[in-house]
Order: sequence, then structure tokens, then C-alpha cells
Amino acid sequence: MMDKERHMGENDMGTLAEDARALMAATADVAGDKIAEARRRLAAALDGGRQVFGRVREKAAEGAKAADQLVRENPYQTLAIAFGVGAVIGYLLGRRDRE
Repeated sequence: MMDKERHMGENDMGTLAEDARALMAATADVAGDKIAEARRRLAAALDGGRQVFGRVREKAAEGAKAADQLVRENPYQTLAIAFGVGAVIGYLLGRRDRE
């Protein structure tokens, strides 16, 4: 599920970037200071967005690797914690339904 959502987000960002590049290409021959300034700002925003997206993707990959390593090193503790959290959530949801 997470992988599907990640791909959808990447596709949306890719589509937005493609649309922005198409807009820049379509206005390449349009003269005017305001258009030129808007194109410069859009190009800077695209570059900044690309950098931020790259950093976020790197951090997410690092977090996933750390979580995977932790689970592999402590499988029984991980199962116990997951069971405990599930039991608490089940208890709270069951209690909420009775009220």
C-alpha cells in the first residue's frame, strides 16, 4: 500500500514538473519582463523541488533500512511490541464501541 501511494505521489510530482516545463517551453518566445521573471521563478522552484524530493527520498530509504535492520536484529521484541500495540488499539476501539 505504501509503495502504491509513493508511486502515485512520484507520478503526480512528475506530471506537475512536466507541465511546468511545457509551460516554460511554450512561453520561451514570449517577451516581457513579467514573463521572464515568472519563468525564472518557476525554474528555481522546479530545481528546489527536485532537490527537496531527492533529500526526502534519501531520508525515507535510510529510515526504512534502519527499521528493517532493527526488526532483523530483534525479531521477538518487535513481535511483542506489535502485539502489545495491537492489543491496546483493540481494547480502545472495543471500549469506544460500547459507549
